[in-house]
Amino acid sequence: MARIDQQIDPLYELPPGEFTAARNALAKTLSGELAGRVRSLKKPTVVPWTVNQVFWKARPIYDKLLERGQQLRIAQIASLKGKKSDVRAAIEAHRRAVGEAVHRAEQLASQAGLSPDAEQLARMLEALSLAPTPPADAGRFTEVVGPMGFEALAGITPVARPAAVADRGAERRKAEEERRRSQEAEARVTEATRELERAQDRAQAARQALKRAEAAVAEAELEVEKLKAK
Repeated sequence: MARIDQQIDPLYELPPGEFTAARNALAKTLSGELAGRVRSLKKPTVVPWTVNQVFWKARPIYDKLLERGQQLRIAQIASLKGKKSDVRAAIEAHRRAVGEAVHRAEQLASQAGLSPDAEQLARMLEALSLAPTPPADAGRFTEVVGPMGFEALAGITPVARPAAVADRGAERRKAEEERRRSQEAEARVTEATRELERAQDRAQAARQALKRAEAAVAEAELEVEKLKAK
C-alpha cells in the first residue's frame, strides 16, 4: 500500500491540466482494486490544488501554519477555562502564518498560470490549521475545506478573575460564583470539544465511505469495458 501511495502522491503535484491523463496512465499499470482506486481519484479544483502545492513544495510554511493554529486553539481553550493564556499573541502569530502561507500559495499558483480566489484560499488554510486533528488527506485535497467547528467555542465567555474587595464575605461569595461559572464554562468547553471530535470522525468516515464507493463504481465500469471489448 505504501508503494501505491508513493505513485499516487506525485499526481497531486502536477498542474491540474495534467492530472487526469497521468491518473489514467497510472491506473493502466495496475489491476483489480488498486486500478479502481486510482481511477476514482478526483482532480483537485484550483484552491485545494494550490494548498496541496504548499504542502508538497513549501512544507516548512505549511507545518508552521498548522503549529500556529494548534497553539491558538490551546490558548483560546485555556482562556475559556479561566487559565492564564496570551490569546492575543497567539492570534497574531496565527495571522502571520496564514498570511505567509497565502502569499507562498499564490506564488506557486502563479507559476502554474492559475489565480485561486484569495479569500477561499485563506479560509481553507485557516480551517486546516484550526482543525481538532491534522487533516488525514494533506497534500491530496480535491475540494475546498471549510471551518471544522472551532468557531463553536466562540460562544463560551472567558472566565473573569475576581477583583479584590474589602468585604471578605462578599469576596468569598464572588469567588464561589466565579468558581461555579468556571466549572460551567469548562463543562461547555469539554462538551464542545467532544462534539468537534465526533463531527471530525463522522466526516472522516463519510470521506472513506465515498472513496470506497467511487472505487467500486470505477472497478465496475472497468469490468463493463472489458466485457464490451470481448
